[in-house]
Amino acid sequence: MRFPFMRRDHAILELEEQDCGAIAELHAEGFGRPWSTEEFESLLTQDTVFGFTAREIGNPRIGLLGFVLARLAADEGEILTVAVARSHRGQGLGRGLMDAVLRKLHGERAEELFLEVDETNAAAIALYKRLGFNEVARRPGYYEHEGRHRSDAIVMRRELRRAKPA
Repeated sequence: MRFPFMRRDHAILELEEQDCGAIAELHAEGFGRPWSTEEFESLLTQDTVFGFTAREIGNPRIGLLGFVLARLAADEGEILTVAVARSHRGQGLGRGLMDAVLRKLHGERAEELFLEVDETNAAAIALYKRLGFNEVARRPGYYEHEGRHRSDAIVMRRELRRAKPA
């Protein structure tokens, strides 16, 4: 039996095309309009798109625990989507996935990173704020919730490289 305060060991690995079926299943767990395996495959064939997965070390019975998909165009990064399995939320996986994206973008000398988050997702908003993101805009009624009203997407931005002093 695992106690709630015990942490599992996880690995953050590069997302590969063979992961598309698993990430589509995980995406369906967390989004009202999930993306299909084919949509993920189409995105991953683009040179500008990359991602990372989170997997439990030493337990091959457990598959994908989380993933992030991002894009880098010129000097601007964008988080396309991120998801963590409900059963593994609150264990630092989202932070680990975001850290992997930030490291890659730093290595690519990107200037800024953007993302959109549902205004009702308090945990994700708190994480993004801890990571240095700030709200820069809103998209009214962007997210549709089954049997509920629509909610806004908060557009957030993080500067990745500070301008050199003049």
